[in-house]
Amino acid sequence: MDSVEKGAATSVSNPRGRPSRGRPPKLQRNSRGGQGRGVEKPPHLAALILARGGSKGIPLKNIKHLAGVPLIGWVLRAALDSGVFQSVWVSTDHDEIENVAKQFGAQVHRRSSEVSKDSSTSLDAIIEFLNYHNEVDIVGNIQATSPCLHPTDLQKVAEMIREEGYDSVFSVVRRHQFRWSEIQKGVREVTEPLNLNPAKRPRRQDWDGELYENGSFYFAKRHLIEMGYLQGGKMAYYEMRAEHSVDIDVDIDWPIAEQRVLRYGYFGKEKLKEIKLLVCNIDGCLTNGHIYVSGDQKEIISYDVKDAIGISLLKKSGIEVRLISERACSKQTLSSLKLDCKMEVNVPDKLAVLDEWRKEMGLCWKEVAYLGNEVSDEECLKKVGLSGVPADACSTAQKAVGYICKCNGGRGALREFAEHIFLLMEKVINSCQ
Repeated sequence: MDSVEKGAATSVSNPRGRPSRGRPPKLQRNSRGGQGRGVEKPPHLAALILARGGSKGIPLKNIKHLAGVPLIGWVLRAALDSGVFQSVWVSTDHDEIENVAKQFGAQVHRRSSEVSKDSSTSLDAIIEFLNYHNEVDIVGNIQATSPCLHPTDLQKVAEMIREEGYDSVFSVVRRHQFRWSEIQKGVREVTEPLNLNPAKRPRRQDWDGELYENGSFYFAKRHLIEMGYLQGGKMAYYEMRAEHSVDIDVDIDWPIAEQRVLRYGYFGKEKLKEIKLLVCNIDGCLTNGHIYVSGDQKEIISYDVKDAIGISLLKKSGIEVRLISERACSKQTLSSLKLDCKMEVNVPDKLAVLDEWRKEMGLCWKEVAYLGNEVSDEECLKKVGLSGVPADACSTAQKAVGYICKCNGGRGALREFAEHIFLLMEKVINSCQ
């Protein structure tokens, strides 16, 4: 993560980290004239996600998969779906991060090595971006490590900037935590309360708590940033819900973050529906794609017991599981696996068969899940409500899905995808209550 300079209302920092005294001056609204008819053009609001390749903790953390999606993908999805930005950018110095950003529909600014150091600040990178993009009037700097960000938050902040005239708006979260002074030998031998009276400790419901920056985003007008501030002028905060204030860079580890994202994250414009049918490609998903031939020319395949258990659990949960293959594999061999699933092999058009099964069961596409791994699965993966691929799927299939498994095909990917389905179905059930 880029180091973020966090100024307060009366003390902010410039790009080089030297404190500036007092409150920065209030700025006038920056509007651009129309073309020849005096019509005022709305200011250009650009989302900017800073994601350099270097990381002291997790290598390439910004594109490490969190709940099956590259970390940066969660905030890009929210920014794009909010509909308030004229452009959405990722500032990076790394090819792989650039590829992921483009895959999600963002534009890429290749930052220089000068603003890609461990010592570089967010303001350094933002100012460099503005130097190359004169069309931008307002920057919404969104932190890649805040995967529970929702479009509604960004929409409300954009309104505060555009309609209410604020020069800068930043995100905060309310915390109910009592603070105490630090004991320092030779200076202070005892601690003292900083925000409470110990003799009259308030109950949580009787105390409003305090506001803390959560680092999810910092919106600021161009002139303010060029003066060296992310916070200043006519300033306001935006209070985010506590369950959406997830910063895995600061106070949460990866497994816990995955659970939080699956429960509170934003999964797209359309609401999730309960999955009723899972279709799995046989070669490379149920199996590892290897085919063995016996001395009498009989085909032998292998699968992971974990995946068989995954199928069993799905069926017990009322989810139909069916298998499909474009290869003319032996149904007798597959039936010997005793998975008790309907299957179709030697299928030249998987989408046509998938659509036939969907109509047969009276389902909409949002109620269908698909696990594939090849180019021939691409259209199916794009069509269904929930899509997944094993970790070793081809790049075309990976670009078409919402969930990339940690496991390879034939090595637990199906079981992992089943667990993902169960977690999302829990989210669907909770949203209906």
